[in-house]
Amino acid sequence: MLERVKLKEVWKVARDVKAFRFERDFDFKAGQFIMAWLPGVGEKPFSLADRDLIVVKRVGPFTSRLFELDEGDYIWLRGPYGNGFEPKGEKIALVGGGIGLPPLYAFAKQNAGKFEKITLIYGAKTKEDLALMDIERYVDEIMVTTDDGSAGRKGFPTDVLAERKEEFDQIYACGPEPMLKAVLRIMDYRNVQVSAERYMKCGIGVCGNCALGPYLVCKDGPVFDGSKLMELL
Repeated sequence: MLERVKLKEVWKVARDVKAFRFERDFDFKAGQFIMAWLPGVGEKPFSLADRDLIVVKRVGPFTSRLFELDEGDYIWLRGPYGNGFEPKGEKIALVGGGIGLPPLYAFAKQNAGKFEKITLIYGAKTKEDLALMDIERYVDEIMVTTDDGSAGRKGFPTDVLAERKEEFDQIYACGPEPMLKAVLRIMDYRNVQVSAERYMKCGIGVCGNCALGPYLVCKDGPVFDGSKLMELL
């Protein structure tokens, strides 16, 4: 059911990336998403970064319209939907690429202090694209990579994971599909949970637009155990 919600705060967090905080808290598990609707524009899914927060990259008509909103404006929301990450292991790695950090940010915040060690491996095109770096408050170690070497190490987060995979007993990943495929291959589809992305229209498993093999990402995911994606990604 759509709910009209006022925006409490809006601020820029990176290049073409804004954070939108609501005057409304959602009870959710990290990895779950909400559907956001704007009259005359449409509806899109966004992973929650916190109980009252989404972080959005401007990529098309919907997000461009969303970027025009400011504190005091309204947005229509429903959810949360889908399955979230399951806390497992003791020494874990969060692997994020691009705008894939919000659900990992939520996971780190919800589970801070519950693991022996949390390492974030986070990659972006350039330093201007790095977002939500206050995640440092909730993790024990951060490894940053950028495509151009402008921040951290030049390369990709999967380069770091490939070198250090033996250190971790559970991997949590969210980002572009090529990165997710690389993470799954590196980990041999074991001890890894990934947040998959497909075009979602209804968000509740009715329309079938988000099919991923036998699964519906909105209903069976968006978080999947790596073993379920062996023949799919």
